[in-house]
Amino acid sequence: MAPVDVLIQRLDPTLPLPAYAHPGDAGADLLTTVDATLAPGERAVLPTGVAIALPDGYAAFVHPRSGLAARCGVAMVNAPGTIDAGYRGEIKIILVNLDPVAPVTLKRGDRVAQLVVQRIEKAVFHEVAELPGSHRGDGGFGSTGTAAGTLDTAPGTPA
Repeated sequence: MAPVDVLIQRLDPTLPLPAYAHPGDAGADLLTTVDATLAPGERAVLPTGVAIALPDGYAAFVHPRSGLAARCGVAMVNAPGTIDAGYRGEIKIILVNLDPVAPVTLKRGDRVAQLVVQRIEKAVFHEVAELPGSHRGDGGFGSTGTAAGTLDTAPGTPA
């Protein structure tokens, strides 16, 4: 598969551009341009110092880094974040510290997320009175496997 050309504007000239850590990686690492300390439960919007122009027919998706979650309990609030082809602003990452006790300190230049560029298809939605049947039906939330617990939540209530 041929690589896709993505135009990138470096908004912080002192930090490297997003890069793939290993050949075959799907996501290029995004860095933060600022130092930040997140108290337990605190959210922060971190700038990455880059803006991109994607070709028509493509979108980029900002994914969390598993190492931040495993080591620090840091997650992305809106994972994945969608970067549409027409967006030209700085890519920013919304992180939250899920650790109930310890603050998390991130330093300028730390890898905080991954950027995955994908070709997208446009859907044409056709309204119908009833959907065709399927083997799964309307089974959701854990219906395809055996779970340690069950999710029996009334519609509109928190899970």
